Amino acid sequence: MPRGHAVIHDLPLSRPVLDRRADLRTDPGLLPRLLADPGTAVLRLVGDRVRVRDVEGPGLGVWVSPPSDADRSRLAFYLGEAGGTAYVGVVADDLVAEGDGDAALRTLRQVGAELDDVGAATYVTTLALANWHRAHGHCPRCGAPTAPDLGGWIRRCPRDDSEHFPRTDMAVIVAVVDADDRILLARGRGFRARGMSVLAGFVEPGETLVGAVVREVAEEVGVDVRDVTYVGDQPWPFPSSLMLGFTARAVATELRLQEAEIEAARWFSRDELTGALADGSVVVSGRISISRRLIEHWYGRPLDTVDVAPR
Repeated sequence: MPRGHAVIHDLPLSRPVLDRRADLRTDPGLLPRLLADPGTAVLRLVGDRVRVRDVEGPGLGVWVSPPSDADRSRLAFYLGEAGGTAYVGVVADDLVAEGDGDAALRTLRQVGAELDDVGAATYVTTLALANWHRAHGHCPRCGAPTAPDLGGWIRRCPRDDSEHFPRTDMAVIVAVVDADDRILLARGRGFRARGMSVLAGFVEPGETLVGAVVREVAEEVGVDVRDVTYVGDQPWPFPSSLMLGFTARAVATELRLQEAEIEAARWFSRDELTGALADGSVVVSGRISISRRLIEHWYGRPLDTVDVAPR
């Protein structure tokens, strides 16, 4: 499996183009100063959506603009710098109530694969931070309401002064291939009809990444694997994951499905997958996802299919 040992480059959402300047976050005047500076680029998140715009060349950018008076009272995050410009993300859920063009807003799943590097980085970071803040408004130690601090990168409890940091849930995702170079695809319960993907699951406490791959594949389809190889990773803020991509070689091919998790699974040769995609009996993840890229990595070229399913 020669392709299985090559790192996948240029995964969507994954280019590190922002200089996050964590050294500036301790300045309590940072966000007030940036939100008073017309040179600051503000990305406004409404729910889980943003405005997008055309850019030079192929693709899209996120819509940014100078700070408004309303931004100073919104939950804000210092995202960092790119090209000499400071970027701030704000949670602007009130914009819909103000009638500010709801129809022009797009989700990350809708536009993530088309975004330029800065647009993808600012959108992903803002969405991940917003998801965490929305779910962690109280101190887990004493229950008191917490407040954002350090440029939006932590929440602090005013009662016991404890600091609480954003969480990132690590998940492994793996393209399993057998001795005949067939790939294993499965449909989890809750997937759309005909949707199939590679296997994935969260890393458990005290577990290595390779250990998580071996365990997840064995649990979900009853297959033992070896030669587990890292090939790439991708931030996945739905709500707060980091997807760590691997390939692995199946020791045997008999499938024993975990009925509570997996609805269907089967091995595909390239010709079989081509036929299933062509006749619509199988649809795969959209171009934004690492699951799609893992399948294409094995397949040898991009999958030309219109009917795609989100993972």
